[in-house]
Amino acid sequence: MRYALAAAALLLLATLTQAVPQSPPKRKIPCKTPENAATCYWTRGRLEEYEGTPAYRLWRIGTSHLLGIYSGPSLWRGNRLAIDNEDPEFPPNIRKLIQSGLVQVFGTFEVCPLEPERPGSMQAACIESAKNLFVRK
Repeated sequence: MRYALAAAALLLLATLTQAVPQSPPKRKIPCKTPENAATCYWTRGRLEEYEGTPAYRLWRIGTSHLLGIYSGPSLWRGNRLAIDNEDPEFPPNIRKLIQSGLVQVFGTFEVCPLEPERPGSMQAACIESAKNLFVRK
């Protein structure tokens, strides 16, 4: 009887620990920092891999504006050929979707600009988070 009660308690404990929300893994390179947090915003867009630099670009739906995606301000520093221009750090939910190859990821993205917007130019930015994602191959 004692063993059955102990086994039931362990089973209940195991079930409860799985029900506790797990926090997403922390980024190695922060995108949203205290210095740029005020400039971050949510936008609907399409993330896609392109030829050239930077490799990943986010088109803001309803505009002709492209954001060139980098990992974050610590690597950007105004250098368009920054070390991470080919493989920036993405939030885990985006990384999982783009690992399957050449895809277009549509959704709502929280982006943080890394430089001021200039008409007719691609703007450097990083992606802090994303939601409502879907893929088109």
